[in-house]
Amino acid sequence: MREIPSDAVGPGNRPPLIFGAILGAILLHKAFALPSPLPKAARLLGFPLVLAGLLLGGSAFKAQRRVGTTPNPYQPTTVLVETGPYRFTRNPMYLGMALIAAGLAFLLNAFWALLLIPGMLFSVDRGMVSKEEQYLEARFGEDYQEYKSRVPRWV
Repeated sequence: MREIPSDAVGPGNRPPLIFGAILGAILLHKAFALPSPLPKAARLLGFPLVLAGLLLGGSAFKAQRRVGTTPNPYQPTTVLVETGPYRFTRNPMYLGMALIAAGLAFLLNAFWALLLIPGMLFSVDRGMVSKEEQYLEARFGEDYQEYKSRVPRWV
């Protein structure tokens, strides 16, 4: 097994805190009753987005558990997961969280919170995903590089 660079798995940005900030923005939006340019019918987008996020994140969690590795990005990965949603995206859990945040923003008609989601994904991409990829390359070498060449980082 290859040595893992010490900076490959660090605290970086903590995705639950980043997504929590989006949810906090939604709550602030509602608390201050900010007007939203979204039509009320846009709320209907919320349910399928939340459902898609839960299904995507849940199936990713299940795929990791099925092969015996942890979904916790701060613990060692023991197996390179290439099944389930990992066949289509290398980051299904983060995508699931983003879908849930977007869905909740639509459901609560919190348009301004929607504007934060691209920044949140950028922060996760630069603060977490890039470090996770360094770690996985060090851990799985050519297997991970081949996987990376087949499956996009996001979608």
